[in-house]
Amino acid sequence: MARLIGLDLGTSGLKGIVVDETGRTLKSASREYPLLTPKPGWTEQDPAHWVRAAREVLAELDEPRADAIGLAGQMHGSVFLDERGEVVRPALLWNDGRTAAECAEIDRRVGPDRVRAITGNPPLVGFQAPKILWLRNHEPENFARVRKILLPKDYLLYALTGEFGAEVSDASGTGLLDLRTRDWSDEMLGALDLSRDLFPPVVESSAWTFRTPDGVPVAGGGGDQAAGAVGTGAVSPGIVSVSLGTSGVVFAALDRPEFDGAGRAHTFCHANGGWHAMGVQLSCGGALRWFRDRFRPGASYDEIVALAQRAPAGCEGLSFLPHLAGERTPHNDPALRASWAGLCLAHDETHLARSVIEGISFGLADGWDVLRGLGATATEIRVSGGGGRSPFWRGMLADLFGAPVRTLEGDEGPALGGAILAGVGVGVWPDVATACAATVRVGGETVPTGSDYSAARSRNASLRSALTPWDHAA
Repeated sequence: MARLIGLDLGTSGLKGIVVDETGRTLKSASREYPLLTPKPGWTEQDPAHWVRAAREVLAELDEPRADAIGLAGQMHGSVFLDERGEVVRPALLWNDGRTAAECAEIDRRVGPDRVRAITGNPPLVGFQAPKILWLRNHEPENFARVRKILLPKDYLLYALTGEFGAEVSDASGTGLLDLRTRDWSDEMLGALDLSRDLFPPVVESSAWTFRTPDGVPVAGGGGDQAAGAVGTGAVSPGIVSVSLGTSGVVFAALDRPEFDGAGRAHTFCHANGGWHAMGVQLSCGGALRWFRDRFRPGASYDEIVALAQRAPAGCEGLSFLPHLAGERTPHNDPALRASWAGLCLAHDETHLARSVIEGISFGLADGWDVLRGLGATATEIRVSGGGGRSPFWRGMLADLFGAPVRTLEGDEGPALGGAILAGVGVGVWPDVATACAATVRVGGETVPTGSDYSAARSRNASLRSALTPWDHAA
């Protein structure tokens, strides 16, 4: 029986699982670590915390008995190493917002159209490329020491094996990868005066294997979204993954590297050897948590959903915009803010609760509309994350996406994807699609309820348009 370990390096903690060749979870373990916020809008972490968490989790999982380890993890971050391979400064994370000026610098140096044609995306504050320029612009003494720049999970690979490497799904979120050649773009690097030597070699997600000191093979795995899609089986057109975590993600596999010229969706390399497009909403479950903590502290999410179910579809004219932390796609604007509009004397907490869930869901549907424009199709939606446990929420998504929504029997997400990619890397399965067919199990189906949300969505869109100038003036 195969023993495959998947490690998911998250923002708040690291999770590890052991699965067999049927996808059955044999054991799991996790560790948390702190987030550093030295200034408003800045988010950093000490990579030493990741390594400590990984070693503790691997010890608990009995790693020497594993056949292979696969890595998944938070994307876009920057780990800067000196000539001795030591960390120069705390890592800058995906949700760090300090690099707006550097994003403009990238567009100025390369040209907006060329950036999008090469990388499939506009330069965004969360991406790695502007973080590198920020270090050069604001901490030149630290930048002068840098000899290698790694993504978070690739630093974990280095810590576990002593080897440098990157894989395409995570690397395509740096803003420096050529989406079509699936390698670092010499044009991007040249325009930004960055040496290729600063970056590790790029390979396919399951194509290479290193080893721990105990001899356990380690595969590169994937960025958290691509690995999570592998863990849900979203590796072929028609199966769309929707993640209802702290942020919300709509993910669809593509046969070709199609991208949205306006930057309203991300197009990245997929961990299955193809490509994918996705919409990312910064506040999803996070918005629901905010509502609970502010208005029903101590309540369970089930209680909040039960409140929402008591209000009618459309909330009798009440609209909520979920932009509590700005927005990414398709409404790419860090200045956007959340709001309620349309309140009247007839509204109560049931309307407030439902409007939050509707506002989140409308944002996800906005992202799906863009993905459809890139050629994505949906025969079924596979939902993961805490919100996916709610039949009420699944029914709303089925109405908005126009396709049945299915849950997963397990919800291991990126960790399972990492384990699957490790198994493919060492030959347990011949390819990712075969591996997913053998390991991913879907649960019950929720069909569209027939509720009409068109008027409510239109109100939300009008509200966003009306408030955007006010948000920027604040």
